[in-house]
Amino acid sequence: MSQKPPPKKFIKTPINGTKFTLLISSAKGGVGKSTVAVNLAFAMQNLGLKIGILDADVYGPSLPKLLNLREKPNTENGKDIIPINKYEAQCMSMGFLVDEQTPMIWRGPMVISALKTMTQKVLWKDRDVIIIDMPPGTGDSQLTFAQEVKIDGAIIVSTPQELALLDVRRGIQMFNKTGVKIFGLIDNMSFFKGDDGKEYKIFGESGVQKTAEEFNKDFLGNIPLSQDLRSSADKGDPLTHCNPNHEVSIIFKNMAKKIKETKLI
Repeated sequence: MSQKPPPKKFIKTPINGTKFTLLISSAKGGVGKSTVAVNLAFAMQNLGLKIGILDADVYGPSLPKLLNLREKPNTENGKDIIPINKYEAQCMSMGFLVDEQTPMIWRGPMVISALKTMTQKVLWKDRDVIIIDMPPGTGDSQLTFAQEVKIDGAIIVSTPQELALLDVRRGIQMFNKTGVKIFGLIDNMSFFKGDDGKEYKIFGESGVQKTAEEFNKDFLGNIPLSQDLRSSADKGDPLTHCNPNHEVSIIFKNMAKKIKETKLI
């Protein structure tokens, strides 16, 4: 009988210019992953870490809007890309290179090429951590990062809705199979506070925490629906940057502190 070939080993290339690389992932779109990624990044900055933010969502880049960035990055020697600085963070997004209204009608190989450019040809400099805002799903883009880029850990963002949690389970399995350590799960849009002061959990209750327990992963906490979180994102100044003492910013701070103290040291 013929023997099965050994599993393919991938050479994982580190991103130069940073000590740690952290993926922010969601297996399902529309759960607020990009807003969480940017606010978590600036919460880490508030703890004294030098941050970089890489928007890897080629089809739907959010960073230009979330940080109110419209300029195009410069290049060095016509090849390597210099990230744009905003609020003392180094930033890169495919959205910096194309017009805001231009759809990215690209097939898989072109997407993979763009992702490799953003991980290998960007001149990150002296960063403690680079936060990568991943596209949703478990397709080519996610596999490229998991198999070819040295990743220190991933955080999965989800709402507590059961429909979203089905995809979270797939995302956990993907990271487990590709050897990417999962730092924890975040429950976004967990609840909102009514005028009566009560918490209303319209998407369900404790689903993300129970999924974390099911797979023996850390649960990092709950982020509520917040008008201030939304409006600050629309203005291009993340809440954890413009108002670090806001009650929602404190939630992000506690998450960032836990990640820094237990995962990045």
